[in-house]
Amino acid sequence: ECTRGYDLVWDFSGDELDGDGFPLFPQIFMSDDLRIGLYICHCGHNIAGVISPETLAEQARTLPGVAVCRDHLYSCSEAGQRDIAKDINQFSLNRLVVAACSPKLHEPTFRRLLAENGLNPYLLEIVNIREHCSWVHAQEPEAALAKALELVRMGLAKVRDAVPLTERQVPLTRA
Repeated sequence: ECTRGYDLVWDFSGDELDGDGFPLFPQIFMSDDLRIGLYICHCGHNIAGVISPETLAEQARTLPGVAVCRDHLYSCSEAGQRDIAKDINQFSLNRLVVAACSPKLHEPTFRRLLAENGLNPYLLEIVNIREHCSWVHAQEPEAALAKALELVRMGLAKVRDAVPLTERQVPLTRA
């Protein structure tokens, strides 16, 4: 099935333009081997104060397509980013799911991380377990953990079916 398992190899510095001044885009190659990195953030006590990231990681480690699953104190930190970059290379990851805070806050951080490590930045899913689980279910840690696992399952399902996207510029003419 040709819509599953895309992998992206980037040979692109971000500055190359074609003859018309449009950016050149990387080549996309097919691969059936889905290798998803799953990262569960503690977000200090924001998440870990209610949900056990270690327990969530243990439960999610064997889900389909997960090549590596880790929990981090702060996935968005320089140390967290370094660890994820190392895993991308060591485990040949081609997709990423980050269970952390709002995508509005750190999605650009993780997209940049993927691009810097040769992956399509759109093969990423941010699962918001801070606002959707630990904050709203602060008095129900078991329910928060169960909901977080379901959201992680959904994030994994979404990223398994994701296809690489490329950004493009479209000429605009004022009317």
